[in-house]
Amino acid sequence: MGTFIISENPFNTILKTLERPDGGEFGKYYCLPALNDPRIDKLPYSIKILLESAIRNCDEFQVKSKDVEKIIDWENTSPKQVEIPFKPARVLLQDFTGVPAVVDLACMRDAMNKLGGDSNQINPLVPVDLVIDHSVQVDVARSENAVQANMELEFQRNKERFAFLKWGSKGFDNMLVVPPGSGIVHQVNLEYLGRVVFNTNGMLYPDSVVGTDSHTTMIDGLGVAGWGVGGIEAEAAMLGQPMSMVLPGVVGFKLLGKLRDGVTATDLVLTVTQMLRKHGVVGKFVEFYGEGMRELSLADRATIANMSPEYGATMGFFPVDHVTLQYLQLTGRTNETIAMIESYLRANKMFVDYNEPQIEKVYSSYLELKLEEVEPCISGPKRPHDRVPLKEMKADWHACLDNRVGFKGFAIPKESQSKIAKFSFHGTPAELRHGDVVIAAITSCTNTSNPNVMLGAALVAKKACELGLEVKPWIKTSLAPGSGVVTKYLQKSGLQKYLNQLGFHIVGYGCTTCIGNSGDIDESVASAISENDMVAAAVLSGNRNFEGRVHPLTRANYLASPPLVVAYALAGTVDIDFEREPIGTGKDGKKIFFRDIWPSSEEVANVVQSSVLPDMFKATYEAITKGNPMWNQLSVPSSTLYSWDPTSTYIHEPPYFKDITMSPPGPHGVKDAYCLLNFGDSITTDHISPAGSIHKDSPAAKYLLEHRVDRRDFNSYGSRRGNDEIMARGTFANIRLVNKLLKGEVGPKTIHIPSGEKLSVYDVAMRYKTAGQDTIILAGAEYGSGSSRDWAAKGPMLLGVKAVIAKSFERIHRSNLVGMGIIPLCFKSGEDAETLGLTGQERYTIDLPSSVNELKPGQDVTVATDSGKSFTCTVRFDTEVELAYFNHGGILQYVIRNLICSKQ
Repeated sequence: MGTFIISENPFNTILKTLERPDGGEFGKYYCLPALNDPRIDKLPYSIKILLESAIRNCDEFQVKSKDVEKIIDWENTSPKQVEIPFKPARVLLQDFTGVPAVVDLACMRDAMNKLGGDSNQINPLVPVDLVIDHSVQVDVARSENAVQANMELEFQRNKERFAFLKWGSKGFDNMLVVPPGSGIVHQVNLEYLGRVVFNTNGMLYPDSVVGTDSHTTMIDGLGVAGWGVGGIEAEAAMLGQPMSMVLPGVVGFKLLGKLRDGVTATDLVLTVTQMLRKHGVVGKFVEFYGEGMRELSLADRATIANMSPEYGATMGFFPVDHVTLQYLQLTGRTNETIAMIESYLRANKMFVDYNEPQIEKVYSSYLELKLEEVEPCISGPKRPHDRVPLKEMKADWHACLDNRVGFKGFAIPKESQSKIAKFSFHGTPAELRHGDVVIAAITSCTNTSNPNVMLGAALVAKKACELGLEVKPWIKTSLAPGSGVVTKYLQKSGLQKYLNQLGFHIVGYGCTTCIGNSGDIDESVASAISENDMVAAAVLSGNRNFEGRVHPLTRANYLASPPLVVAYALAGTVDIDFEREPIGTGKDGKKIFFRDIWPSSEEVANVVQSSVLPDMFKATYEAITKGNPMWNQLSVPSSTLYSWDPTSTYIHEPPYFKDITMSPPGPHGVKDAYCLLNFGDSITTDHISPAGSIHKDSPAAKYLLEHRVDRRDFNSYGSRRGNDEIMARGTFANIRLVNKLLKGEVGPKTIHIPSGEKLSVYDVAMRYKTAGQDTIILAGAEYGSGSSRDWAAKGPMLLGVKAVIAKSFERIHRSNLVGMGIIPLCFKSGEDAETLGLTGQERYTIDLPSSVNELKPGQDVTVATDSGKSFTCTVRFDTEVELAYFNHGGILQYVIRNLICSKQ
């Protein structure tokens, strides 16, 4: 922990000046070709971005010359799982994760004060873009004034949270806050925030970004290297720490030909997702190339890049080419900026020009897709990579009703499959069957940033309205664009009125149904589903459809393109064969089929060409910087230290630094720990830390009621992430939790092993904690998949969980656990709790070396139980830096101690 001498950058010899075409200069840059190393020409474009960052930041302390050499020699080093440091150009936060990040920064300032350091040192050292986007709960749906009504409700509910973020934008340097109501973070990033190339004080370098949402990968469609990290890692990056990452393999994905008429980008991305899941790309980059790239619009590329988490890759990267430059022009970037971007990337051989001969890149493995082979499809009913071709949907649905409960099954007895639930909807007789659609939502940055599918949906609506088709009034329909630009081009095209006519009114600009902000469905519909145990369906143009996420009462959730969302809303059921069965009956009594309302690719292209204009982007984003009246009226204090309000149920000072001292606690094992939960495979961060509604009987609800919060003001877990008391109680509060200790019962409960009592997970955890007893979690494969939620690691830490033993971990979640001081361990290949005969009733002792020098990345350790069984696990501290974080008790403690030491 002493003082370090940082040397001059050894690569300053390749620092060159980039000349303007018309004379003068753009600035200085580190010139990769000047290294005269033939290995660099063969590197994937995505790896070149890592290389440039390492060269520019090389100080022989945080980033060393040997790290640069590892990246240059990528072809040989990447199969060996070598560690490299990476310093992204910027950090992207959205409000659900931005609030806890700003809470932690405010806490760190207090801790710095306590340890005698300068609290003003706690400031982001790289640009931070914070977009307040997760603020649209769909309370008001089928209404012309839905946007204003939902916005007013959000400001009522979230005024305190918004004010806190506004304080952060003024209290911390280098932080840009985009106000609520502007759009979804990833679409705003694509259309406005993405720089592609930075020019900071005359230094040019590629834009790269880490964000606190796993769909940060959307920006890869723009040729900006970006991916999701936990809020914990993002905070460290903000504070100037290099991110430690394993140098990834890169899958080369070749695209050929062009899509057939009527096939959408969503059909393509669901196909790509399934192919890449099958190939296995966890922890890898995917880089797209080939002649088919010419045929893919930037919006189509962004759709594919957005869903990287669903196919498991760190990112799906599209290098910059002429299509990228055209999009930059469309979205209002200046000619000067675009010229600088092109000049820099050409000079550094990071630009793809399809008019020139292509130098073959070397990839770790290869895939190929002929675009003309893609067919219309949807995915579900519970996972994004379970693709179903549209023509097979009816058969697949009936198989799901028959199959045992699982990702593709509901186990509905044959005699109950044709059951009809009769109910009264506002005085009108109504019926529900299995598979009937009760939520149809055009939502999510994945698709709402794509004019082709948005205007395609509007054309479907137009044809349907002209033929006299209607959507049943009890289906909750909504349209949530990712930015105001969508509204502008829907109005310009004259098609918004048809979407309105079918009930797809704009409800707001932000994440809605895809994140679980679907709001309540009508009480009569909810009762009909619950009382008759109906498998109701939601169809949404999102990227996630995990169980319990979209709405607690929709057990079947299908991802579809926006035009298909409209089609399924009109059909009213997913139990339909669109090729053979009519969608409905038109105004003249004639049967209307899917083919009658589906637009051709040419029709869509024509309306996109005439309706999507550069001025729309300029006007939308000029308005963002001015804020809106509700935001501008929020008054906030100007102090650099935050005044915590102990009575607040939104913003609360967490206990992370309660007992911090200058000496790190050192590594520590686990002794005689109880098993808090025993899980199977695919436990997602939605299971661990719900973002949706707060159930009326949950520990979080009890806490809010005790603090005099009315039930209608509970809001969501996501909106209350700034309060550790609520989030601790929300941890493992998902109503679909399957815990083997409960022997088949589903729900957010567990067994307190000493007493045998069945209680909420929070209550059991607190009993153990009060008694001074450690706990661990047993799990199967893919533990922590899904959104990159920091709360999925913070919550278990607050519950007293010391270790998670799993078959495998999702990349971001594993590093988040390390960042919070929780030990991730993997069973040996071919072993798991079941094969080892573990019930979860045992007590577990994990013996770690007590000296930081004896503990090594990927080390094997013995886990002993009080039943006499012992087994070997691999400790998943993957890098030396992760070991340092664990030694300090967590990443934030490490940063504070280092900041203080660097000034001594």
